[in-house]
Amino acid sequence: MKILHAIPSVDARSGGPIEGVKQMGSVLVGMGHQVEVASLDAPEDPWVKDFPLPLHPLGPTRFGGFRYSDRWTPWMRAHAPQYDAVIVDGLWQYHGFGTWRALRGTRTPYFVFTHGMLDPWFKRTYPLKHLKKWLYWPWAEYRLLRDARSVLFTCEEEKIQARESFWLYRCKEVVVPFGTRLPPQNGEALSERFLAAHPELKGKRLLLFLGRIHEKKGCDLLVSAFCQLAPKHPDLHLVLVGPDDAAAVPGLLAQAKERGLAQQVSWLGMLKGDDKWGAFHACDAFALPSHQENFGIAVAEAMGCSKPVLISNKVNIWREIEAGGGGLVGDDTLAGTQDTLSRWLALTSEQSLDMGRRAHATFMQSFTVESMAQGVLETVSPLRNR
Repeated sequence: MKILHAIPSVDARSGGPIEGVKQMGSVLVGMGHQVEVASLDAPEDPWVKDFPLPLHPLGPTRFGGFRYSDRWTPWMRAHAPQYDAVIVDGLWQYHGFGTWRALRGTRTPYFVFTHGMLDPWFKRTYPLKHLKKWLYWPWAEYRLLRDARSVLFTCEEEKIQARESFWLYRCKEVVVPFGTRLPPQNGEALSERFLAAHPELKGKRLLLFLGRIHEKKGCDLLVSAFCQLAPKHPDLHLVLVGPDDAAAVPGLLAQAKERGLAQQVSWLGMLKGDDKWGAFHACDAFALPSHQENFGIAVAEAMGCSKPVLISNKVNIWREIEAGGGGLVGDDTLAGTQDTLSRWLALTSEQSLDMGRRAHATFMQSFTVESMAQGVLETVSPLRNR
């Protein structure tokens, strides 16, 4: 098959969808398929040059976050017939509506991967933004979903929740697995490398957060809960890793400083490659008390590194994790986050290691990129969609 992904940006800072596209694309190419990507990036953007899949950057764009490009729809009309399927990754930017404009009424099938962007959490948390989206929804995203060959969700819970965001909603829903590559398993070497680069963390019991530093991720809950518990655990250290586009880190660090815990909280910025994997392998547990998380690639990556994951029940794969015994789950509140951390701190070293082993087993069973690639391939197969 020849597949084209349509995505707003291939910049790694844009979050999980592009990482999933890269990893799934690599697997499909290894299986003999062709995978290409069209994005709204400008050709001169620095992250375009080293992108590992054939890329068509159709920017630059206008109109702020909507990212309109007058090159997108003509390019799609001219080139999309060359592909067996087009997969639109994500909503609310011009790549989706522009693809619908180009492909409606044609024989080229397109599919939409919502990546959690229809979660009703956004409606409850940002009512004014949701009202703005309503103005856009009937003539754009509604039509995009309605006319798609299928709309893809990563789990049953995401599919059900998506129906609650807009009453004007119609599409063919399909649940496909989502996953990521098995992380490097030379954990001891990667951990030592990481700790050599950050000697202040040696000998500490490390609690890791890795992701965008954003209110949606519950970073404030994590820091607050940590500050409540850390005085009784002087060897405990919270490590925050990820980009701070919302400028939230100074406030989080100030909160720890006010409690006299400045030496027990670190922000390392964004880590990549062996630096990132070293952080995973060096930590004792991974925490994500998110208010909304469609899948959580970082959660799966931590599980692949055999680490217990301490998450909220707003991470949509929490049921699978809890059933597999690879983590602890609580409400996305301060009390819920504090309870989850407390339960982990109460475990013996062997119990925590066993939870990590169970996390790894759950990863291998449910969250590999190979299972995701196969599921998507079966869904978009021309034979299935005749």
